[in-house]
Amino acid sequence: MPYICVDKENSNDISLYYKDWGDGQAVVFSHGYPLSADAWDDQLLFLAAHGYRVIAHDRRGHGRSSQPWHGNDMDTYADDLAQLVRQLDLHDVIHVGHSTGGGEVARYIGRHGTGRVAKAVLIGAVTPLMLKTAANPDAVPLEVFDAFRAGVLADRSQYFKDLAIAFYGANRADATVSQGVLDDFWRLGMQGGLKAMFDCIKAFSETDFSDDLNKFDVPTLILHGDDDQIVPIADSALKSSKLIRNAQLKIYRGASHGLCTTLKNQVSADLLAFFQAR
Repeated sequence: MPYICVDKENSNDISLYYKDWGDGQAVVFSHGYPLSADAWDDQLLFLAAHGYRVIAHDRRGHGRSSQPWHGNDMDTYADDLAQLVRQLDLHDVIHVGHSTGGGEVARYIGRHGTGRVAKAVLIGAVTPLMLKTAANPDAVPLEVFDAFRAGVLADRSQYFKDLAIAFYGANRADATVSQGVLDDFWRLGMQGGLKAMFDCIKAFSETDFSDDLNKFDVPTLILHGDDDQIVPIADSALKSSKLIRNAQLKIYRGASHGLCTTLKNQVSADLLAFFQAR
C-alpha cells in the first residue's frame, strides 16, 4: 500500500496512507472525523472515471496511518497535507475537504498559501469556528464537546454507533439511511487510534480558521446541508461564505452532515461541474 513519511518522532517514522487513482488534474481529498480516506470512495470513483487524478489520505491517527502521541492538531494536519502535495509533486491541485477535512484545507491554505492550489471545496466544514466564545456567541457551547470527549473515553465503540445516526440524519422521519452506511461509519471510526480520536475533538472544535479563510484567493465552492446536526450551517457555511472572497455557497435542503454518502450522486455531479467551470 502507498505511504509517505511525514515526520519522525522518537526515531520512528510517521507515515500517512493514501490512495491515488486515475490520471489528469489532481484532486486531493481531506476526510472528516472520525473517518478515513475510504469515506470518499464514491467521489473518487466517479471523478477518476471523468478524467481526474484523485488522491485521498488517512489523516495521522486515523485509518491506516501512523498513530503518534503528538501532532493531533490542525497545524500538523495541514503540514502533513503539505508534505503529501510536495512529495507527490502535485501542482494546480483542487482541494476538497469535508467537516474536519474542510478545516484541514483551510489551515493548509493559511499556512502554505495557494501556489499549488487551483480551486478549493469545503463540504460540511467546521470553519470558521465551531466553539462558542465571547466573540462567537451563537456557536456550540464547550459543554457539547466535553460530552463528546467523555463519550469517546467511556465507550468509543457505542458512541460512534450513536453518532452515526445524527451524522447521516437517520433519526429523521423520512430518513432512508441503510444499516450498512451506519455500520461503515463505525468501522472506519474504530480503525483510528484512541489518542487521535480524543485530541481531534479539540482540533476541529476550538481552532479558529477566520484568518485562514481570509487568505483564500482561488475559486471556492461551499456545500452544506441545512439539516446538519453535527456542524450547524449557521455556525459554519453561512459565516465562511462571507469570509472567503467570491465563494459560491450551495445549500442542500434537508441534507445531513453525511451528504457525501446520502446524496453522493448530487455531490459528485456538483464537484465535477465546479471543476470543469472556467
